[in-house]
Amino acid sequence: MAPYLIFARNLNMKHVTVIGAGTMGNGIAHVFAQYGYDVVLCDISEKALEKALATIDKNLGRMVEKGKITAEDHKASLARIKTQTSMAEAVKDAELAIEAATENLDLKLKIFKELDGCAPEGCILATNTSSISITKIASATKRPSMVIGMHFMNPVPVMRLVEVIRGYSTKGEVCATIMEITKAIDKIPVEVYDYPGFVTNRILMTMINEAIYTLFEGVGNVDEIDGIMRLGMAHPMGPLQLADFIGLDVCLSILRVLYDGFGNQKYAPCPLLINMVNAGQLGVKSGEGFYDYSKGGKELVVSQKFLQRFKHD
Repeated sequence: MAPYLIFARNLNMKHVTVIGAGTMGNGIAHVFAQYGYDVVLCDISEKALEKALATIDKNLGRMVEKGKITAEDHKASLARIKTQTSMAEAVKDAELAIEAATENLDLKLKIFKELDGCAPEGCILATNTSSISITKIASATKRPSMVIGMHFMNPVPVMRLVEVIRGYSTKGEVCATIMEITKAIDKIPVEVYDYPGFVTNRILMTMINEAIYTLFEGVGNVDEIDGIMRLGMAHPMGPLQLADFIGLDVCLSILRVLYDGFGNQKYAPCPLLINMVNAGQLGVKSGEGFYDYSKGGKELVVSQKFLQRFKHD
């Protein structure tokens, strides 16, 4: 019987490997462990793994404080997570492997080629990519029918949406299995097809890019643009603040995927965004983007360079 048919009939998988211990990787590991899965978190850096475990421990602790889980749940969840720097060791028992590395095509192709060589035959290979073609990633393997996208939202323990992306060759049975597993970790899966940016980032990044163009052309300042979207459109945060939170380098990377994939000028990244990334002003991660985060307070402070209208009078 084909491996994907086995999975469609048997959703009792318990062994999940997460490749990449960054923000998304540790969040994915946290959620699977919280819902009873044995998780191996893999990264080439021991320091990154230590930091990831500390972050998971802290986030589980916050859930205890809020009454969402018990102290026993906290302890049990943490105990289900093992760490590994060897990919071969990390995936030797895996039934599902989820890649959550940096949004870089060459890196993902390298990881999937290695995964394909050492993961068990029946292991589903998933990627947490936010924009890169699932079909292209699957081409690095000899099991393209077993490759699928699982695009989690950030922060993973809080956000319930998972965008499930079918590549050109992804079998329906594999997609059905991932949809059910996603529900088992109390997330809401939404199935989409493999086109640049999928649904979330095709729409979101176009909005963010347009907000940056609106600032660049002097139509409004940072406070005004974000304020209008919060007050008028009921967005929890404005698009410029959201861009800072996502990372301006990530936004630029996704926009380039959209522009290259569709060849449509409407996806061309704003020159202001390109300049900010080149200058190393990437948002929260670098301490400054459209807002200044250097003081560490909760109050939003507009970056000094954007206090005046950014237009040509």
